[in-house]
Amino acid sequence: MTPAASAAVVASEAVAAVRAGQPLLVASFVEWRATARALLRAGVPPEAVTWGEPGADLFSSAPAAPASALETVQPTGDLLAAPPAERVAQATPRPQVPRSLMEMLQTAACYRDHDRWAFLYRVVWRWQQGEHDVQSPADPDGARLTSMVKAVRREVHDMFAYIRFRERPIEAGPPQFVAWFEPAHDVLPQVAEHFVARMGKMTWMIATPEASVLWDGATLHDAGPLMSGPADLEDDGEALWLTYYRSIFNPARLNTKVMQSHVPSRFWKNLPEGALVPSMVSQAGLGARRIGQVAEVGQRRGTTISIAAEKAQPDREQPSKLDECRRCELWQHATQAVGGIGPDHAQIMLVGEQPGDQEDLSGQPFIGPAGQLLDRVFAQAQVDRKGVYITNAVKHFKWEPRGKRRLHKTPAQKEIEACHYWLEKEIATRKPKVIVAMGATALKSVLQKGNVTLRDSLGQPVRHGDAWVVTIYHPSYVLRVPDEATKHEAFAVMVEGLRVAQSLLEQSGEN
Repeated sequence: MTPAASAAVVASEAVAAVRAGQPLLVASFVEWRATARALLRAGVPPEAVTWGEPGADLFSSAPAAPASALETVQPTGDLLAAPPAERVAQATPRPQVPRSLMEMLQTAACYRDHDRWAFLYRVVWRWQQGEHDVQSPADPDGARLTSMVKAVRREVHDMFAYIRFRERPIEAGPPQFVAWFEPAHDVLPQVAEHFVARMGKMTWMIATPEASVLWDGATLHDAGPLMSGPADLEDDGEALWLTYYRSIFNPARLNTKVMQSHVPSRFWKNLPEGALVPSMVSQAGLGARRIGQVAEVGQRRGTTISIAAEKAQPDREQPSKLDECRRCELWQHATQAVGGIGPDHAQIMLVGEQPGDQEDLSGQPFIGPAGQLLDRVFAQAQVDRKGVYITNAVKHFKWEPRGKRRLHKTPAQKEIEACHYWLEKEIATRKPKVIVAMGATALKSVLQKGNVTLRDSLGQPVRHGDAWVVTIYHPSYVLRVPDEATKHEAFAVMVEGLRVAQSLLEQSGEN
C-alpha cells in the first residue's frame, strides 16, 4: 500500500469511528500524530472526539523518540501534513504547525494524564483556527502545555541523575548491568537513547513497572515489564560502595533540609545508600554531629611555638578503635582503615607497608596482586599462611590520582611513626616469636629506626625485644621489577626469608 493510500485509510477509519461515537485508541505519539492529521483534514472539532489508550502500555508499539530523532523539520514546517501523493488529492488546506510547538507537543505526550491525547488535539486544533496564543504560558492551555513539558524534562533529568546500575555476575550472561527505576512519566525511550551513547557496547537493561529497554551492544530492544522491583537485583560490589558511602559521611556538616531538597524523597527507596541515610541521620542527632565537629576543630592550625611539636600537643585520650584513628591525615582520603588478619596468638607476624587500592575498598590486607604473589611465596616456602598474622605498618591507603586510577604513594616518616601506635598494640597482643618485615617501611616501623636499610638487613635476622626480626622484599617490589632474572632472585629471597622465620620459630621450641 502506498503512503497516500495508507494515510487515506487512517483518515477514513478515524472519521468513521468519531461518527459512530467510538473512542480513538492510540498508544504512542506517532499514532496520535497520524490520527490528529486525519481529523484536522476532515475538520473534526475536539469536542466531537473521545480519545483513549489501549490496555497495553505506551511501549506496545513504536516508542516516542526524542524530537530530533523523529523527523527533520523546518522552522515552520508541514509537520501534520499528509504525504506528497495525498496532498495532490486533498482539497483542504494542509495543517501547519511550527517546529517549536511540535517539539512541545511531542514532549508533553510523555506526561502521564488520562486526557493527554484529547488535550494535545485541542492545542493543535486551536492553532489551526488561528489561536496562536495557545502556545503562550499566558493562555490556560498554553500554561498547562508548558507545565507538562517542564515536568517531563525534569523527570528525564532526574532519571539521568538517580538511576543506579547494578553489575550482574559474568556467569549469568548479558545484560551485564541492570537498573530499576519508577518514573513518574513515560520518559524511558528518551533516557534509553542517552545511555546508549554513554555506555558504548556494554550490555544493560533498564526496568520500570510499565516497560523495559535492553541494549545488546548494537540494538535497543523494547519489552514489557520484566522485573517487579529493586529486590530482583543483586550486586556483589554494592557492599564496597556502601562502605565507602559510610566513610565519607560527615555528621558535622549534615543538613537534612538541603539533602531533601537536592534528592527528592521518592528516589531514596531505589538508591542502595538510601537504606543507610535514616540511621546515619539519627546517629548525627544522638551525638555523632558533636564528635565530628570536635574533630574538625582539632585539625585547625594553632599559633607557631618555639618548642618541639610533640611536647606542645595536649594530652588526649588515644583512640581505642582503628576506625576512629586520626593520628595523621591519611584517614581523610582513605575509604577505611585496614587492620591485620590472622590467629590471635600467631607466632609469626608479617608486616607490610600499607594497604593498596583493593585492600582499601575491601578492608582486608593483601588480597590484591601483592597478596596473590604472597600466596605463592607461602606455598613454595611450605609455610601455612592461615597460621601467620599479616598486617601493615601504616593502616590507611596513601595515594595520588592518575586519571581515574589511585596510585600508591610511599608513606612519610611522620605517618609511619603515627601509625606505629597500632603496630605496637598488635605486637603486644599477639607476642610473636618472629616478625617478618616486608620492605624498608615495615623494617623502619618495627625497629623504630629511620636509618636502617633494606640492603643491609636482607638475610640478617636480628633480635628486637622478645622477637626475631627477618627482612624480605615486599611483594610489590617483585611485581614491579621488569628484569626477569632480578624478579626471580627477589622472589627467592622472599621464600628463603619465610623458611628462616619458620626455622627460628622451631629453634625457639614453638611448633
